[in-house]
Amino acid sequence: MTVSQNATTITPPLQRIGVYCAGNDGVRPAYRAQAVSLGTELAQRGIALVYGGGRTGLMGAIADAAMAAGGEVIGVMPHGLVQREVAHRDITHLHIVDSMHERKALMASMADAFITLPGGIGTLEEFFETWTWAQLGVHRKPMGLLDADGYWAPLRALLSHLGTEGFLRSDPDAWLVHAESAPQMIDALARFETPEVRRWLRLGET
Repeated sequence: MTVSQNATTITPPLQRIGVYCAGNDGVRPAYRAQAVSLGTELAQRGIALVYGGGRTGLMGAIADAAMAAGGEVIGVMPHGLVQREVAHRDITHLHIVDSMHERKALMASMADAFITLPGGIGTLEEFFETWTWAQLGVHRKPMGLLDADGYWAPLRALLSHLGTEGFLRSDPDAWLVHAESAPQMIDALARFETPEVRRWLRLGET
């Protein structure tokens, strides 16, 4: 979805937003700058950040920015990654869980909406699983791709291709917010209503 003035208001308002992003910085300064901008914006609006719990890369950048602006930061990390991903100990709260599945489930349960920043395979896995849950009716929470230097353009093109080829029953823009700045993204998520779940398989299909 593009930012719209006519989207439906969500009730209750956003109190916690889950953010999926990388534990490294990538090659472009714009990626880290976008993470810092989002962390600051969340804190200034009184919205808690729920994220993967790391202190390096984009994860560390968004957490540090939110803490510096007086925000609440909640990290979630499995035992096995506490050392490998370098857990952030200077945030409001760090949940240490037993598995990646538990990490994703806890983040999903705590967040009112989800934003995906630039990242790699792990970030994409989190994004797609959360979107799959929405399409299956597990939750009706809004989701967004926050762009930086056109990072998400190839993914959006792929999603459009999936729809053209008959593997998505509805326009991806009906499910996902796309924005290029943190204020636009948060405003759009706050107005967004997730589509009703449509039955995927017809009788006799597998």
